[in-house]
Amino acid sequence: MKRRSVEPVYSMCVQPSFIIGTYNEDGTSNFAPITWVSATGAGSDKYMLVISMYGSKRTKLNVIRDRKFSANLVNTSMLPLMDYFGTKHKAEDDETEPAYGEGVGKVLDVPTLDESPWVYECEVAEAVQTGESTTFFCPIRNVQMDENLICEDTFDVDLTVLDPVIYSGRYHSLGKMLGKIGISG
Repeated sequence: MKRRSVEPVYSMCVQPSFIIGTYNEDGTSNFAPITWVSATGAGSDKYMLVISMYGSKRTKLNVIRDRKFSANLVNTSMLPLMDYFGTKHKAEDDETEPAYGEGVGKVLDVPTLDESPWVYECEVAEAVQTGESTTFFCPIRNVQMDENLICEDTFDVDLTVLDPVIYSGRYHSLGKMLGKIGISG
């Protein structure tokens, strides 16, 4: 394969899409799409969710204030909801707001979306500021997963069941599962 060098302005960072759930100061729920989400090891077979937020949006300020949130995986049927939360501000008289169910975390007092097949409940352990971005390192206190999803071990998650929205400048989905590690040899 031949490659060419280009300016470092392109990003091939494939990101799963999540809708972050927090509470506003007045106790109302707040949801916002975030695609800068990953995980890192926290020792003893535990993981931390790592999320980065840019600017001074309400969701980021809520996470800084309360130090907890839900991360609701977006599947393809939730794409209109993600798009709505990313482009509109919730208002009681908004007739374009898609219908959605809202719940509360099982371990943490955080708002969750009923439509999400996979929900993390997280607390913030550390926040690192880089320019206008803040990266939060968050122990996962609970995972709520679709009851139809069977996981054999920590890394055995069938993404074709979850049907996640993947972001890389545009929205994508998965076509099929190709197999487990070791199928090529």
